[in-house]
Amino acid sequence: MLSYLFIGANDVNLSGQFYDAVLLPLGYEKDVEGEKLIFSLPDMPDRHNGPGAIFISQPYNGGKAEPANGMMPGFRVKSRKLVDEIHAAGLTAGGSDEGAPGLRDRYGDHFYVAYLRDPAGNKLAMFCNAE
Repeated sequence: MLSYLFIGANDVNLSGQFYDAVLLPLGYEKDVEGEKLIFSLPDMPDRHNGPGAIFISQPYNGGKAEPANGMMPGFRVKSRKLVDEIHAAGLTAGGSDEGAPGLRDRYGDHFYVAYLRDPAGNKLAMFCNAE
């Protein structure tokens, strides 16, 4: 079981605005712990260790945050409309488009997805399998 994701940010405030826009509509709550942001689901008994916690912070080694080639968290969304709304909100909050919302037949008849990059260049997907 996945416990948490750590996503590096060069500008935690800017990345925080982006993740507010894309995670809060999914039901995540945000905690601020020093220079680190922690997004977690409210019904988790250990909100900082998951499952499903997401940490946004500068890398602990002091180096520059760089996107991982091939790493892409995917978030299940309740409706296609919400995929569209989150994609638009992510763009407004400093993210960049990596694939407009739409059906991707290669993943199934009902796989509706949008791809974004956060301000540090990390790629994520918002998807819905409902018709």
